[in-house]
Parts: sequence; structure tokens; C-alpha cells
Amino acid sequence: MTFKDLNITESILKAIEEKGYVNPTPIQAKAIPALLVGKDILGCAQTGTGKTAAFAIPIIQQLQADKSLNNSIKALILTPTRELALQISECIDDYAKYTQVRHGVIFGGVNQRTQVNMLHKGVDILVATPGRLLDLMNQGIIYSISYWMRQIVCLIWVLSMISNVCCQNFLKRNKLYCFQLLCLIQLFLLQTLC
Repeated sequence: MTFKDLNITESILKAIEEKGYVNPTPIQAKAIPALLVGKDILGCAQTGTGKTAAFAIPIIQQLQADKSLNNSIKALILTPTRELALQISECIDDYAKYTQVRHGVIFGGVNQRTQVNMLHKGVDILVATPGRLLDLMNQGIIYSISYWMRQIVCLIWVLSMISNVCCQNFLKRNKLYCFQLLCLIQLFLLQTLC
């Protein structure tokens, strides 16, 4: 199987071919087709297996097909650390380079001015750490998350690396508990953001 077999658009295929990608990894081969048709998934794979491409490529493709001209954030990727946020953002840069999809990244520990300016210009995909996201919401800079939750038909949420942060080496022995923990985290985030 190749990436061409996954019904990925030419502009994204060109970008991933430039990265040297030819054959999808198992997580990519399973996740990309499911996400492209709008299914919800919970994916788990080891480090270095291409999880970011598995969720980023379908997000980019869906947003590329969406011709809406508004500046609202249509996909939110939450990640626990700024290093991971930057890594995901760099991957999105690579995969979206031949599309009109705009993205940005926000995280703490740096002056927020550049991040705020980027948000004012508008992004389709926002990669964020929870602390900076909540901080900018509390300041009123990001104020429309509850509006998106009611108005956007398909808001994409990716909780990147939650299983690694919360359940490292715990998942194998306590799958039910870990699943419940992930659900509680998601409910907490939805309540907090709405």
C-alpha cells in the first residue's frame, strides 16, 4: 500500500512525497481512511510510527475541501508540552505547504505578542498547550470556543500524547481505567472550553 492508495489529494501527496514518505505505517494506513470519512478514532502507537501524519493529513485535507472564508479555528490540537506542540506544528507546515490551510501554535514560557498577532490574522488549525490556551481565553483573546462548539458542524479535536502523559506503561495492565481517565479529561476540557 502507498499513500496514493489512501485517497489523499495531490497537493498533500506532493508535500509528503517531498518528505520521502512512500508507504504508510500501520497507524497511518488505518487512521487516515477512517478520518477522511469522518469517523472518530482513538489511536495508539509507539514513538516514531507517524502518529502526527496519521491525524494531521486528514485534518488538512478536510479543511482544504472546506471553502469557508471565516477566520475561525476549525481544528484544535491539544498537546502537553511546547516541544511537542512545535514538533506537530512543523509537521503541519510540511504537509500543508501546497494548500491554503493556515495553522499556528501557542504555548507558554514565551511572550504572547507574536502568538496573539497570529491568532488575530486567523488560523484553521491551532496547536496549543492547555495552559496558554486557557490563559488567552481568560484574557479574552480567544473568546469564541463556546461559539465554535455550537456552530461548527465538524470541530476536530486531537488530544495528542494524552495516553503517554497519563498512562505510560499503565495502559497495558489497566485499559478500562485508562479509557475512563481519557474520557474524564475530554469531558473536563469540553466543560472548561464551553
